[in-house]
Amino acid sequence: MTNQEHHRSMHPNEFVAFIAALMAVNALGVDLMLPALADIGHQLAIATANHRQWIITVYMLGFGAGQLIYGPLADRFGRRPVLLITLAGFVAASVFAASSATFAALLGARVLQGLMSASTRVLAVAIVRDRFSGRQMARTLSVAQMIFFLVPILAPSIGQVLLAFGPWRFIFYALATFAAVVLAWSVVRLRESLPVERRTPLSLASLRHAYALTLSNRFSAGYAVAASLTFGGIIAFVSSAQQIFVDEFHAGPRFTILFAACAFSMGCASFANSRLVERLGTRLISQSAVLGLIALSILHLGVIASGFENLWSYMIFQALSMTCIGLCGSNFGAMAMEPVGHIAGTASSIQGFITSVGAVIVGSLIGQSYNGTTFPLAIGYLGIGLAVLAIVFVVEGGKLFHARNAG
Repeated sequence: MTNQEHHRSMHPNEFVAFIAALMAVNALGVDLMLPALADIGHQLAIATANHRQWIITVYMLGFGAGQLIYGPLADRFGRRPVLLITLAGFVAASVFAASSATFAALLGARVLQGLMSASTRVLAVAIVRDRFSGRQMARTLSVAQMIFFLVPILAPSIGQVLLAFGPWRFIFYALATFAAVVLAWSVVRLRESLPVERRTPLSLASLRHAYALTLSNRFSAGYAVAASLTFGGIIAFVSSAQQIFVDEFHAGPRFTILFAACAFSMGCASFANSRLVERLGTRLISQSAVLGLIALSILHLGVIASGFENLWSYMIFQALSMTCIGLCGSNFGAMAMEPVGHIAGTASSIQGFITSVGAVIVGSLIGQSYNGTTFPLAIGYLGIGLAVLAIVFVVEGGKLFHARNAG
């Protein structure tokens, strides 16, 4: 390592903070504007309340589609140039969103934001993998993800504070500012982590081979689809949360706190999973969580049908459901990667596309069914649980709680 490279190399604590900030770009892109959806709908004349949800879902659609390209590009040209270009693109898209005069223009800007932010998911993992391996890699990602879990909890509150000082457009300027800070950090402090000799040429034959392996293996494809269904439950909640808390339960002043409580439950589940998974295994934890989600959904539907649903019953069932979902997602992702670790970069892009786009479809179907009650969300969660259970049965050959190799 040259003196200049040593000077630019990040301290381990700075590196963890950088990876967490990189991951936070996407999380803020989803959650920061939740308190502003009603204001956006009013100013841009969105006649149907459910259509405001598209501000979230089109972003996720772009996020899913973008993941297909960044893995191969980063393997060919290196991590740093792809990251710098896409962060600059995210800044531009955020400014475009802030200046949008119509709903259509805003949706276009949101798709572009999603496309640009997709690089942060792919490259965050790739950069960590380039620098660390084994337990060091797991520890670095674990610490970064613990910091990352704070973002969904704090983002709506930050958005609410921004609205106190100006219109909803301030939120998009804030996104542009945060991404610009991460961009400047990358320019000054981030070294290229992929040496030239390890870069791989873009080849249709190699891509075709990687796609065939990823999509033909039942563990890889099956658990990617299962992850998309559970992630769809998160998108359904996020996109309809403002309507449920504010319009149905009239809890507008407490919206950010209530939303944070639900997000916190999923963060706690992910933290618990990181502590228990080596001892109990991915299959026991995730499959138990699926059965838990089904049982909770049936009980929730019973409460709704009996007329006893209120803010607190909804909060309890939603938090517990998010806990189950939190115990599924990371484990499904790990199991999907088991048989395709030798093509991890491209496989991650393909699985990320399946997970994100599938989640958008599922989340949109549930969210757009919102009818002024929590029934569509509860029935949607039941459908997700049953569909995931069916997929697990097929993938695992009809067996549950059975540890096995994914070959």
